[in-house]
Amino acid sequence: MKITPTPPPSRGRGKGKGRSRINQDQKRVSAMTTQGTKRKKGKVQPAAVHTARDAEKDFLDSIGSHVQQEDIETHVGEKVKTVRESRGLSLKDMSQRTDLSVSLLEKIEKGDVNPPLGTVIKLAKALDMKMGYLISGEEDRPFTIVRRDDRKVVSRYDSKKGKYYGYQYESLAPHKKNRFMEPFLVTLEPSATKEERSSHDGQEFIFVLSGEMEVWLEKEIYVLGQGDAIYYDSAISHLVKCHGTEPTRILAVLNSGR
Repeated sequence: MKITPTPPPSRGRGKGKGRSRINQDQKRVSAMTTQGTKRKKGKVQPAAVHTARDAEKDFLDSIGSHVQQEDIETHVGEKVKTVRESRGLSLKDMSQRTDLSVSLLEKIEKGDVNPPLGTVIKLAKALDMKMGYLISGEEDRPFTIVRRDDRKVVSRYDSKKGKYYGYQYESLAPHKKNRFMEPFLVTLEPSATKEERSSHDGQEFIFVLSGEMEVWLEKEIYVLGQGDAIYYDSAISHLVKCHGTEPTRILAVLNSGR
């Protein structure tokens, strides 16, 4: 769904401003998306989900499908294959456990396809292991420290189409052993790329550091500004994106449910 950028909305003051602000924001988003949404019983309801080949899924669901940094020695697919074979599982077994086709699993293991985070979660669950191991591996020590100057910024990039999408992120715990959470600093950028809502196991927590963002949950749309936070089950249909013409900076924490 393409949204025509508009200047960030002003913030209200006074009692009851939270509920009033959400209602005002919903009306504003509805007005901005008259070609892609419809209003029913006072709620903003997105129209049919885009199915175009270049549709970009929710940013957290897509983290991991970028072209990896050169210093990451082992791709997700190689780790999946190693663990799968050590478990004595065939590709057909994995297909039945994940609802992913055998051909797609083969491409992932060969490195021809870098799976989005939602798929990594399914693979980790099928292999009975932590999602974090497949993403970045683990160190032996029970903690990890990421210095400010050592954080690596990764932009979502499609090498086949030669284009960047609307966000970049920094992992804040790339090698923590037995971690249950995946914390990221994410910059959401204004983008005209079509988006597609997603759902997967786990929960997500987001705190807005600067700017404004849109959160699509089921049939409703909310606009969050600096200092706002949201916590939701990832199993519900959701989408997170930049709102307005300026980049949005957020702290996002994902729990895959394992």
